[in-house]
Formats: sequence, C-alpha cells, structure tokens
Amino acid sequence: MADAASDPLDALVHHLGRLPGVGQKSATRLAYHILRTDGLAEDLAAALTLVRTEVGRCSTCFNLAANDPCAICADVRREDTIVCVVERTQDLQAIERSGGFRGRYHVLEGALSPLDGVGPDELRVSELLGRLTDVSEVILATNPTVEGDATALYLARLLKPMGLRVSRIARGVSVGAELEYTDSGTISRALDERREL
Repeated sequence: MADAASDPLDALVHHLGRLPGVGQKSATRLAYHILRTDGLAEDLAAALTLVRTEVGRCSTCFNLAANDPCAICADVRREDTIVCVVERTQDLQAIERSGGFRGRYHVLEGALSPLDGVGPDELRVSELLGRLTDVSEVILATNPTVEGDATALYLARLLKPMGLRVSRIARGVSVGAELEYTDSGTISRALDERREL
C-alpha cells in the first residue's frame, strides 16, 4: 500500500478503517461508494464538521446533544423522581427507542474497569450523587458485562444508604451484550422487570 499521506484514496480508506467495526474491506468499499456518489463526500465533510462544533455534553445528564440542556432534560413531561443510569449515550438512545421509560437519565461516560485505569473518579459518579435531591428511584441500566455489573454494585452501595429505591434492569438483555445492539422489546421488558438491589 502506498503511503496513506501521499494518496488521498488510501488516506480515506485508512481513516474509515479506524472506525469501530470497519475492517479494511469495508473501509475500501465505503471509500469507493463515497467517490461514486455525487455530493456524498461534501455532505459527509459538512456533517462531520458540524457534529464536532455543535454537539457537546448536556450539563445535567451528560447526554451528547446539540443543546444544553438536552431535549430529554428540557422535557417537562418526563418523570423527575426516577433516574436511569447508563454507561454511554448509545445506551440512553437504545432505551429511548424502546419507548418504555419516561424518567430522566444520567450518563456515566463509561464503566468501572480497574485494569484499564477507570475508577469512580473517571466516571460521572459525583455528578449523579449531586442531582438526587428529589429522586426516589435510581435504575441501574449498565451493560450486563463484568464491568457493568461491578459499576452497578458500586453505585448500589453508594445509593442505598441515601434511602433511595435502587433497581437493576432485568436480565432480559443477554449477558455480554450491549444495550446499543439490543432490540426495543427486550429493553422495554428488561426495564419493566427490573429488580431492587
């Protein structure tokens, strides 16, 4: 392969290949599709520039959004006394697609992973604790992985002494799966069948 810096097509394939789940063959296929489709390169460039300049974290829940507060935090019809804690914005979006939750959210921006150097101080735990004044229940919707379970147990130990009802989403979501890739019905059922920790 020629030096990616000297060949624009190779550079495009290289950068597309840096995306999660995109291998060399897929990156090449995407690059050629971009070249063949009129206006697609310009539209993609504009969208990428816009997302980098216009999207940030909601100062309340830490969702990625173009506005602060995000549309969910600004929605007065949502239930203020229930907060669903998720690892990532993609998990929040998966729960929203299920249509089974009308409360508030809190995005941790990760999960506890001591081997990777991720402890409570690297997550949005202190911000969560600071916003629970009028909350009666916290639903822990971390992913059903070792890291997600460890995070849920850690949070449950912090939250229970505060007199809050602490629940965990049911195991309708496959162990090792990520919420982002789980179907809406399964997520909705998991929320309905959550259990207290």
